[in-house]
Amino acid sequence: MRYKLIIFDFDGTLADTFPYFLRTINTLATTYNFPAIEPEEVEQLRGLDARQLMKRANLPAWKIPVIASSFMQRMAQDIDQIRLFDGIPELLTTIASQGVQLAIVSSNSEENIRRVLGPDCASLITYYGCGSSLFGKHHKFKRAMAKSGVTPNETLCIGDEVRDIEAAQEAAIAIGAVTWGYTRPDVLATYTGVALFHTTNDIIRMALGHHVRN
Repeated sequence: MRYKLIIFDFDGTLADTFPYFLRTINTLATTYNFPAIEPEEVEQLRGLDARQLMKRANLPAWKIPVIASSFMQRMAQDIDQIRLFDGIPELLTTIASQGVQLAIVSSNSEENIRRVLGPDCASLITYYGCGSSLFGKHHKFKRAMAKSGVTPNETLCIGDEVRDIEAAQEAAIAIGAVTWGYTRPDVLATYTGVALFHTTNDIIRMALGHHVRN
């Protein structure tokens, strides 16, 4: 079907922030007293969901927003190091030109997201739901739909993590996952009803009403 609203995640979906995350996380590990990530652990950790990562780091829930805020502040200082993935400006422009509304729901800050998008791409986004908690995205999904005047059946969420899938399912909206983000594609493929996007053209085809094969 053709969707009327596409809700994008940002980190790992539109923007290539994973390398920056790896460079920064061990500094935060020292500050907030959780285990650093060794290079040989990266692929294994990309197979874990957010709850498993929290358990691995032995982090209490109250500490997550503090660490996330510190990470966003550091990113704001280093924003010139962050780039959109290849093809993302063309993707957003193509979908918006067909009358489809675009939203971004992310735990990152709106300021960071707008700066990475640049003014042209940022102006294409009709709703920013930023600063979402790790497990609170479904509330922002519902707000995006309400603001856009669409139903769950007319909405597609696109992310790169298990928590994006879970939030979309909780909000009863269709979900697709990119294979170039934080979570390994083989893990994403284990979830039923999730379209896997290997290229930005895959997203365009599904957003505009064409079937995408996994």
